[in-house]
Amino acid sequence: MTDAKKLPPLQAVKGMNDILPPESARWEWLEAKMRSVLQRYGYQNVRTPIVEPTALFVRGIGEVTDIVEKEMYAFEDRADKHGQAEHLALRPEMTAGVVRAMTEHSFLRDSGRRLYYFGPMFRREKPQKGRYRQFHQMGVEALGFAGPDVDAEVILMGSRLLRELGLVQGDHFQLELNCLGEPDERRAHREALIAYLEQHQDLLDEDGKRRLHSNPLRVLDTKNPAMQDMANNAPKLLDFLGESSLAHFNGVRAILDEAGVAYQVNPRLVRGLDYYNLTVFEWVTTRLGSQGTICGGGRYDYLIEQLGGKPAPAVGFGMGIERMLLLLEEVGTLPPPPAPDAYAIIPSAEGLPKVLVALEALREAGVSVVMHPGQGSMRSQFKKADSSGARFALIFGPDELARGEVAVKPLRADEGEQVTRSLYQVADWADELRAA
Repeated sequence: MTDAKKLPPLQAVKGMNDILPPESARWEWLEAKMRSVLQRYGYQNVRTPIVEPTALFVRGIGEVTDIVEKEMYAFEDRADKHGQAEHLALRPEMTAGVVRAMTEHSFLRDSGRRLYYFGPMFRREKPQKGRYRQFHQMGVEALGFAGPDVDAEVILMGSRLLRELGLVQGDHFQLELNCLGEPDERRAHREALIAYLEQHQDLLDEDGKRRLHSNPLRVLDTKNPAMQDMANNAPKLLDFLGESSLAHFNGVRAILDEAGVAYQVNPRLVRGLDYYNLTVFEWVTTRLGSQGTICGGGRYDYLIEQLGGKPAPAVGFGMGIERMLLLLEEVGTLPPPPAPDAYAIIPSAEGLPKVLVALEALREAGVSVVMHPGQGSMRSQFKKADSSGARFALIFGPDELARGEVAVKPLRADEGEQVTRSLYQVADWADELRAA
């Protein structure tokens, strides 16, 4: 024993959450459903580092965005023997990292790429439900494709994913759509917007005043109720679009109309990142309060060149895993916690080698079976078997083992009567245990 003072237990950083069973099973289920849809569209998995050069996000996201100004975890690494230290950041989003990887490895040299990813992102903000310091996203990036057809395909893929998760458009989510045009069109709109906002400075909150000249488009994205009428009456970017931008936007809309995907054109939809042009979109819900955006993205044709690559068009979206799980729970479409097919009850240590061989044969046949660790009373083992959710208990008692058998006892009311099965011919009856 030691007289040292007992140390207090350590806890996770606030807003960076552990994901434990059975909740982790829901994450695996959701990720599997997502992968199934993405792969049907020809998308391949990409994985990039969590830590990237700070300059990647400053150049890619925009120096005057909230993410870079207030939320990004950026730090100076330990200096090397020459006194030089790298400026690094935990990724607050992943599009810039994917573009960096494609450029660094010349992956767009021969053809376009359809990519998807899963992973944690980091933003330093006040944690609240649906908004965390470490959060997780699924995202897709279609790089090297210029037409409205790929914009529409990406949106159709997102809508299919939501439907296959059991969500109903109109009841559970809405699609909002806008066009941000090209840089020269945004510059003309920016001038008109600044002039308009300067005339209404008395209505701007502190955030609006701060953004008035640095990022006026984001002023229109305000959630401040006192600014809504002013924002609604501001000059609309759609009115500044030229023939080419309008043709692209109308091309996207025509495909969505033909496919029967409902949407609402929202002239105030701008997204929070500087790299977007032309099509932008969001899926929003009223079921999650202020955290109503469950997925969003758009076209970013200038980001690849901006980050040092050969100019190439691109479009993509990101979907928050935590928010999607919250929405699925809210509407009641999450699956129940997973349960094994069977639970092995072993009254004594005698015959354990035979028992474990039989259990391995069941697993070989595709049956999920949990073995009770150690021994214990039959009552306690049956209690564990019932709480596991298993459909059957496998009873390896001394009498059964002496006869070369195992008793198969249903634990649910609709599974029939108890029977005995051969310990040595497991493959003949394994199918009886598997869920249909």
